[in-house]
Amino acid sequence: MPIKSYILHCEDQKKEILLKELQKLPNCEVIPAQNHEVIVIVTDTDSEETDTELYNKLLEIKGLKHLSLVSGFDAKQ
Repeated sequence: MPIKSYILHCEDQKKEILLKELQKLPNCEVIPAQNHEVIVIVTDTDSEETDTELYNKLLEIKGLKHLSLVSGFDAKQ
């Protein structure tokens, strides 16, 4: 089960829009910064395939300027 954390940098004035879109995604915990235009998300998926699908959805979200993988862990069941 892949568990990953990302830092998302928002386009100018797009943080709230990005937050709303991220909160619709399954398998994500969304943690917005209070004083910067960045958001941290932690994903927890049941397979590599689901993880790849989620990653591709993240890349398609409007308002996203940059996505950085911070940490990844894959626990074999």
